[in-house]
Amino acid sequence: MTPLNYRHLHYFWVVAKEGGFAKASARLDMAVQTVSAQVRELERALGHQLLRPEGRRVVLTEAGEAAFSRAEEIFRIGQALPEAVREAASRRALRFAVGFSDGISKLAARAILQPAMDTPDLHLVCHDGEFEQLLAQLAMHHLDLVLADRPAPPNPALRVQSERLASSAVDWYGHAALVRRARGRPLATCLAEMPVLLPTAHSVVRSALDRWFEDQRLQPRIAGEFEDSALMAVFAAQGLGAFPVSRLGVDQLGALSGLRLLGRCEEVRENVYAIRPRRGIPHPLVELLLAARH
Repeated sequence: MTPLNYRHLHYFWVVAKEGGFAKASARLDMAVQTVSAQVRELERALGHQLLRPEGRRVVLTEAGEAAFSRAEEIFRIGQALPEAVREAASRRALRFAVGFSDGISKLAARAILQPAMDTPDLHLVCHDGEFEQLLAQLAMHHLDLVLADRPAPPNPALRVQSERLASSAVDWYGHAALVRRARGRPLATCLAEMPVLLPTAHSVVRSALDRWFEDQRLQPRIAGEFEDSALMAVFAAQGLGAFPVSRLGVDQLGALSGLRLLGRCEEVRENVYAIRPRRGIPHPLVELLLAARH
């Protein structure tokens, strides 16, 4: 398909607004024949007649109405472009693009990024996706940092490096009514008697929890499995079951009323890895986060 010639579109737009070639030519400071020829070129490219004569004027055909409507939108955006560019240039925002692997606790994300939150004119861009896809975007420099629950695999072609950014024990929380009924009993006993919510199998911490269940000879009654820890917390606050949460993310539970601590589980830990490009100038906020490791 031949690319649209926007200069021809502009000539057509002016003719349509002025109602004729003579007035349009005067406004454009061009010969009538030149303007007419350019509009005919546009009609040939689109395959439809856009203007038809009506007395001394020209009016839009049905196809011309559709083209004119789009042209109005295009040139309105074009007129706003210089101001948008000036505003963007004057802000001097610091863009920070972070990818969150789908296995990482989203409740912990705010705590992990906290050291960067006070950066003046911060422009934070967050992407949530599968681990391999995020690593590919990082390798192509579409992201500045990937936060994941595992390090990058050993692959020289990726040209990335991993460092453990945080490590936190996992505690169990539940609705106040569930916690009251379990008061004073060991955590494993409580979890054997109540419904539980768990991360899906894609998460590294789920494997650690499953091993802990085996060590405790516990077969939990799973009421739900979630990729997103924040969504899991919402359902727990509605009384669906007890759920595990990294201590890094506990502060974010304050927005959900009714949740109470059921018990601590020091044996299970959630790790967060910072994965960044191996070469190039380090992003200043990546350096800041690494300096403030939890």
